[in-house]
Amino acid sequence: MNLRIWKWIAAMGALALAFATVPAARAMCGLPDKPIKPSAWLPQLGAAAMPQLVHADWDDHDPSIVGMWHVVFTAYTSNGDAIPDGAPIDNSVVVWHPDGTEIMNSSRSAQDGNFCLGVWERTGRRTYLLNHIPWQGNVFDPTVPPDTIGKPQDGAQIIEKITLSPDGDSYTGTFTLKAYQNGSVYQTFTGTLSAKRITPETPFSALL
Repeated sequence: MNLRIWKWIAAMGALALAFATVPAARAMCGLPDKPIKPSAWLPQLGAAAMPQLVHADWDDHDPSIVGMWHVVFTAYTSNGDAIPDGAPIDNSVVVWHPDGTEIMNSSRSAQDGNFCLGVWERTGRRTYLLNHIPWQGNVFDPTVPPDTIGKPQDGAQIIEKITLSPDGDSYTGTFTLKAYQNGSVYQTFTGTLSAKRITPETPFSALL
């Protein structure tokens, strides 16, 4: 009976010695002497395994372009000719999505097609390029009444270059618009745009 007890004590002593040598062995292998966390807890270590959003913010301190905006477009040239006082050509609600797509609800008559789509990319810190393609009728022709249905094969392309404000509540920029008819450009505008972020507290009157 005593022999069995002494064997048990000897086995426990050997086990305790083995545990005592584990930290030293771990240090010799170059592993930290602290609990190892999954790479998801340390993005800088797991970047290769963790896919990053293509359109993530520039860094943790930058605001995001993603959200809903009230955007006003003002033209200063038309077909190359200057417009002295500028002319508002669109008043719209725009949503920027985190996957790099965008949708605009224009104040243009709904029967002429007032929804259009775009795709965007970040070009620098708080700067963005938007390629917006309305597939509509004579949307931007000032000679066409707003309630006129344009030809379905016509459309336009708007290239926007914008800068988001440091607080993330507004953005400004420039745009170039080319309107097409039967596959050819028949109207061009260049000008500026300005936007205010729409929040749950924004009244509709702020869009007028």
